Amino acid sequence: MNSTAWDFARLPKTYSGLVALHMPRPIHDDAAYENAAEVVHALAGHKLNHDQDDYLAIMSGLVEDYEKENVAEPKPVSGIEALKFLLDENGLTADDLGEIIGVNRSIAYRILKGARNLTADHVKKLAARFAVSADLLLA
Repeated sequence: MNSTAWDFARLPKTYSGLVALHMPRPIHDDAAYENAAEVVHALAGHKLNHDQDDYLAIMSGLVEDYEKENVAEPKPVSGIEALKFLLDENGLTADDLGEIIGVNRSIAYRILKGARNLTADHVKKLAARFAVSADLLLA
């Protein structure tokens, strides 16, 4: 499927026009799944008219049904893995972690190695610093 066909501004405004572009059908393989997901992504997040909204509801239902049967749930990420990811994505080191949570660097290194746990105060500071839910760091 041509990705320019799914530019929201170019999408048909009518249900029949959308169906002509991509017929809603049960999804049986990865290629059909990718195509249907592309449709859903193109429509999602936009102000839709009634026809577009109905079409999106059907297509997202088909995608959801396929995902329930064929796409594995992602495994949960531990709080330390999430913390390491946040540090890496922000170009920060264990030394920086120590500064953020107000501990010396040896404690920060032990936290990252799993030899020491984050305290509630640490979690609050990290959640505020990275603008994430504290739950992410508690997993």
